[in-house]
Amino acid sequence: MNLDLIIIGGGPIGLACGLEAKKHGLNYVILEKGCLVNSLYRYPANMTFFSTSDRLEIGGVPFVSNNAKPTRPEALEYYRRVAFSYKLNIRLFEQVEAIERENGYSVRTLKGTYHAPRVIIATGFYDIPNLLNIPGEDLPKVTHYYQEPHFYAGMKVIVVGANNSSVDAALETYRKGAEVTMVIREGEIGRRVKYWVKPDIENRIAEGSIRAYFHSHLVAVRETEADIRTPDGLITIPNDFVVAATGYQPNFSFLEQAGITLSEDEKRYPTYDPDTQETNLPGLYLAGVVCGGMDTHVWFIENSRIHAEKIIGHILSQIQSA
Repeated sequence: MNLDLIIIGGGPIGLACGLEAKKHGLNYVILEKGCLVNSLYRYPANMTFFSTSDRLEIGGVPFVSNNAKPTRPEALEYYRRVAFSYKLNIRLFEQVEAIERENGYSVRTLKGTYHAPRVIIATGFYDIPNLLNIPGEDLPKVTHYYQEPHFYAGMKVIVVGANNSSVDAALETYRKGAEVTMVIREGEIGRRVKYWVKPDIENRIAEGSIRAYFHSHLVAVRETEADIRTPDGLITIPNDFVVAATGYQPNFSFLEQAGITLSEDEKRYPTYDPDTQETNLPGLYLAGVVCGGMDTHVWFIENSRIHAEKIIGHILSQIQSA
């Protein structure tokens, strides 16, 4: 194919870039290593978005949901209909292995190699969990990807964390009959927790329905028990499963391999021009949550949709001036 643009990532922002490229007549391809909007597919089954449906729209296509805040199934349906209705050029289950500078860019996948003068990386951050790095974390009973609560009915469950994912997991498993213990390194439930959920978890903790250890850390996991370091010392409690909702991070090694400069501090911010989204490499752009480094809460669908317009606008201006 004679491509103008390669888009890596078939999530909402990658699709938005594809829509904008198609709108302006650019020849493009979207490469996605999993299913369509793979990261959303892997969200918990019962998840409700914090954003309203209109803030999740891409390409000016209306998103109508049953309630103001859509659910995961509604979002999957919306983005699938957008992608198929506009016949976006998407290659699914085609993982990118490397990006190389070669008369523009060569993008190598497991199925072939694509060439284009410009590349957008919109890969999100959901595939690499932040590990606890404790003994027993590799046991089958420990997961960093909570899906749905029925599996944990009647079990003793530890939930690590105090933000949206952990709070949802704690409340849902508790209501399916699990005995839930939360291990929280801070002194309170996260301030970014959805406002209609925060009072619920705080009340369940206050009444003792869900046990919570604040200023505490999970330090070891074994087959039938786990160790928690609390302000009062080390305790051991019976345990069947651990949901480590410790967050995720972008694939920094992939960005570095492509030649993108990252900050040397723990945040690992990638270098890019906020006016154009172009990185330190000409013609290589970033879009979506991948722009935030370890601050994965900074960029999300509703405030990074604009990246598509900024990038395609910059590409068009370069083409016109060439």
